[in-house]
Amino acid sequence: MGEETGRKHAVVQQLAADGRDPPSRYVAREEDRPIGDSSSPAPPRSGVPVVDLRRATGHEIPEALLDEVMNVSRAFFCLPIEEKQKYTNLIDGKEFKLEGYGNDRVASDDQILDWSDRLYLLVQPEGQRNLALWPETPASFREVLHEFTTQCKRVANRILRAMAQLLELDEDYFVSQFDEKAITFARFNYYPQCSRPDLVFGIKPHSDGSVMTILLPDKDVGGLQVLRDGEWVDVPTIPHTLLVNLGDGMEIMSNGTFKSPVHRVVTNAGKERLSVAMFYALDPERELGPAAGLIDEERPRLYKTVKTKDYLAVLFETFAKGKRAIDWAKV
Repeated sequence: MGEETGRKHAVVQQLAADGRDPPSRYVAREEDRPIGDSSSPAPPRSGVPVVDLRRATGHEIPEALLDEVMNVSRAFFCLPIEEKQKYTNLIDGKEFKLEGYGNDRVASDDQILDWSDRLYLLVQPEGQRNLALWPETPASFREVLHEFTTQCKRVANRILRAMAQLLELDEDYFVSQFDEKAITFARFNYYPQCSRPDLVFGIKPHSDGSVMTILLPDKDVGGLQVLRDGEWVDVPTIPHTLLVNLGDGMEIMSNGTFKSPVHRVVTNAGKERLSVAMFYALDPERELGPAAGLIDEERPRLYKTVKTKDYLAVLFETFAKGKRAIDWAKV
């Protein structure tokens, strides 16, 4: 399933290696530009949703595994461009597909591009994995990603059960929505250093379209920011922790009780940054809507019920335009 775009752009890693200022296609509008860069973050504030893996699961996921996830990620992005292009997300240089290595979809000639490269892979259902796009180098990449997928799923299920209890729903309400056809994507993000971090975004402001996102951030280099009360707040880097981010899907399913936060990534003038995200979404053919138990006279329905695949289609369209898909789903 591809999409004709006719717009091929160099991977950002190549642009960064030249050491020149970012091309104009990457420069944000003046009123939207970040202030400073992630090498000099603002003091962290309390309340940023950081979930320590061990506290979240009740048992340890080995720190060695988390380190290995980052190691294989870095090793992949350090490969020669010719090797990485074996897994490209462009067919014949112009037909975009969601999975693979490269940039996000470019929808228009005036779209402002993000200062990042990514490798995007479907990891669940396991039977639908396109292993032709799973790197063979480093040799342990596939094994490490499979194990990380398994461990993160356990974390996700535990959090989903806790959230259902908070809403006084059946403990397995959210977990039961994720049947054998539910999808999980892994996204490996690479943010090269940038000579002008005041002009570009690693990833533009957005909210996730998933029900939940579990992120393994770089343990040494910050850059993730969350919008709170109209201000951008730096998310602190804490080694061997996961960040749990609720997506638009959860905002819809909870009828607005839980919010899908707007966040962005800023770049760094002196250091590259890596992160790995797991996006959890329902079966594309399954309906996504508020739980019936959360709708009554005092809590009117705030969101439509839509097919997951329709919501995700709107998501990818609006993301390219710097808009939010959640607005489309509101009643």
